[in-house]
Amino acid sequence: MWELSICVASQNIDIAKFVYQTLKSQRGDFSAVVTCYEQFDSFFILWACPVEFRQKASVVIENCVIRAVCNFYKDRFLTENLHLPIHENISMTAFKKALINFDRETDMYIISKYLLLDKNLHLDSFYNFKLKSLRDKWGELVMLANENGEYLTSQEAFFDLLRFLIDNLEVMEDEINVFEEDDGFHIKTKSAPTLSKEALVSSLIELCPKKINLFCQTDNNTAKFLSKIFEERVNICYNKNLEKFSVLK
Repeated sequence: MWELSICVASQNIDIAKFVYQTLKSQRGDFSAVVTCYEQFDSFFILWACPVEFRQKASVVIENCVIRAVCNFYKDRFLTENLHLPIHENISMTAFKKALINFDRETDMYIISKYLLLDKNLHLDSFYNFKLKSLRDKWGELVMLANENGEYLTSQEAFFDLLRFLIDNLEVMEDEINVFEEDDGFHIKTKSAPTLSKEALVSSLIELCPKKINLFCQTDNNTAKFLSKIFEERVNICYNKNLEKFSVLK
């Protein structure tokens, strides 16, 4: 059997949950066993699979770790270091998410260069001690944004920068349908999990589709915001026209 332990500090329970749930969902492809326990203020995620699956399983685990660093650690880095005069929560959510996904290919390359899957991986230590060059890269981006904070008080300047960031993200989906219901927003189908407007904006930036079909009940601020940042990619259909698109429900 090939065994691997991934350790995450208990204070980073969101990261531990992500790693555990991601690996658990893919264990069947490798006849693997995935368990998790907490000890000494740390969470331990344990992976064990037959040796013949080690190479392919390593790719899956490496991708999981890279995503954890790119999403969770970068989000925390931006939260701690960005100091911008942006008052609307939805605007800051969009800006942070765009920065998280901006130049992700380089981030992933740097992480993979230093990542070694041996018997034990202490994820917090790996981030703190091995990925200094990655944090320096993020720091340059944050410094540039902070130095231009006064300029970004202008709504026009802010949205120009946000659109630039989004336009330079990798497209992950060709077309996505978004439905507005009384309880919130649903991506792709009405039975999908309910999202707040901030979560919707974050998800759409992550997916970065070529086209967004937004089915709204009313002419609301969320639709206007999405139109500002995605521009011609957004196709808005208000409630009075929904019967034309019943096939998509």
